[in-house]
Amino acid sequence: MKTKKIVTFGEVMMRLSPPGYAKFSQSTSLDIDYGGGEANVAIALAYMGMKSCHVTRLPDNPIGRSATQYLRHNWINTKYILYGDNKMGLYFLEKGAVHRSSEVVYERDDSAFSKIRPEMFQWEEILEGADWFHWTGITPAVSSGAAASCLRAIQVANALGVKVSGDIHSRKSLWNYGLSKNQVIPELVASTDLVIAGTYDLHDIFGIGTPTSDFTNSAKALQEKFPKIQKVADKDREVLSASHNRIRGKMWNGNELLLTPFYDVTHIIDRVGTGDAYAAGLVYGLVNEKNDYEALKYAAAACALKHTVEGDANMVSEEEVSRLVLGGKLGEIKR
Repeated sequence: MKTKKIVTFGEVMMRLSPPGYAKFSQSTSLDIDYGGGEANVAIALAYMGMKSCHVTRLPDNPIGRSATQYLRHNWINTKYILYGDNKMGLYFLEKGAVHRSSEVVYERDDSAFSKIRPEMFQWEEILEGADWFHWTGITPAVSSGAAASCLRAIQVANALGVKVSGDIHSRKSLWNYGLSKNQVIPELVASTDLVIAGTYDLHDIFGIGTPTSDFTNSAKALQEKFPKIQKVADKDREVLSASHNRIRGKMWNGNELLLTPFYDVTHIIDRVGTGDAYAAGLVYGLVNEKNDYEALKYAAAACALKHTVEGDANMVSEEEVSRLVLGGKLGEIKR
């Protein structure tokens, strides 16, 4: 079977965290990692055996080159990364434990990525031979240039017959360039095949239902509004503490509501990037022609496994995800 090619587009940031579970006020050093929603999806898919290409713009300095090297180290095609300016987007993460929540502080204004323009990218070349394109609601929130570039990529993907997924959850604090998510995201969603969103997002962005509406009814309303959408997916998360969550996947596929069993994640190592792992598992299943329920089980299993992996990205193999999907023995030493 042909190895599928996945293209993702979005900002890569430097992540700075106190070691272990220390608070910022306790720390005299910070650990460096790199991440970004779309790049996390690309890396997770690369570890599952896909050909992943991430498109972004990084500062033209040693920090930008270090981020590129991080992507290459994780099997990402970096051919279409652009370089310019000198500022890297940053975020600071203090990991929570038990009853103490995690804390995130962003510092990404005027980053190299925020200054992109649509004409910088040759999307016809980038998406040639691709099977899937993935975007998130964070990218169009960064700047008008990022929003226009994302729209152009989706339009070219549509023209080339490339499937498109969008995880439309966004960061409220980012929309500060004069346009709102309600003005920008609907045009992107109108040309997207798979939308990952909860009822809160559907109400907040499109005015559909209420934040606590029935998921199926809200998903149906979204499909009626945007007929190109084939599937709407989300996950249910029960937060028992910062260290203990329960996760399951759900999807309205236009015909029925699909629900996976809950995964009980009893000892969370790192919660950041778990939504990206969910998206990657879902894309993996769908692009490899698994049925909707099997694809959804891959999404939930990948999400559950990411809680055990430090850093932004889910660095687990297809074999590991598949073993969890199939209910194999878990946690034993593999020899």
